[in-house]
Amino acid sequence: MADLRIFSYLPNPRVWKATIAARFCGVDVEVRGAPPKELRDWLWDYDARPLAEQERQSLSSLARTGRVGLTGVKLFKTDAFLRAQPFGNVPAAFGPDGKIGIFESNSIMRAVARLGEATFPLYGRDAWEASRIDSFLDVSLLFARDSQIYLLSLLDGAVDAAIHARAKQAFAIYASGLEQALSAQRKTLVGEQISLADICFAAELALFMNEQARAAQLNERGLDRILHDGVRNEYPLVFAHFDRLIDHEHFRPDLKPYVEKLLSK
Repeated sequence: MADLRIFSYLPNPRVWKATIAARFCGVDVEVRGAPPKELRDWLWDYDARPLAEQERQSLSSLARTGRVGLTGVKLFKTDAFLRAQPFGNVPAAFGPDGKIGIFESNSIMRAVARLGEATFPLYGRDAWEASRIDSFLDVSLLFARDSQIYLLSLLDGAVDAAIHARAKQAFAIYASGLEQALSAQRKTLVGEQISLADICFAAELALFMNEQARAAQLNERGLDRILHDGVRNEYPLVFAHFDRLIDHEHFRPDLKPYVEKLLSK
């Protein structure tokens, strides 16, 4: 039995925060899931699994209306799932007994780090380092909220100048702070070793690169890519750090092929 089980749509860089952390810490993480459009045919539960047509009919009483990312879609969520995951979203993580739910990708990543803290101090070596890591994670959440709105609007064709401007400002604030944090020849954001702050940064920037595939849509609306061709010159330390991280042995299995595929479009 795995130390932690995660159910989510896939591929999902925010789930990879936990799997990257698990490689550092030697924690056994099991990931279950499928592409977003297929999750409507899954049982949302600790024992998440695809449902046959006959099962979907017999379990119609469990049907709930989806929200963020699956708005209006009928989803089969068990009562046990909603007790463990009160907001009903994915990624959804569970402890080994399936009763303790952990939600939000940074919290799931923290859980992995706590389970494996004796193997690798991803959450810092003391209260001060842990608190500084928390600071970077909190800032990442602010960026992640606007980036998610932006990426979902690109996905459903609803992007407009206001959404684009808000995401552009959020990225500029986030990247400027990271550039400053890395300016003293630093190879990591906190302390001398890779921490949760670095993992979160790499996953969020990789996710934001989905913008690349929607360049034509942006062009039709008279909007430019936020991650335009010259952005690496504006934030050289940020992108050099990103390049180092995705080449790292614990990041590479998840992030390297994902980023290469996005940048090839």
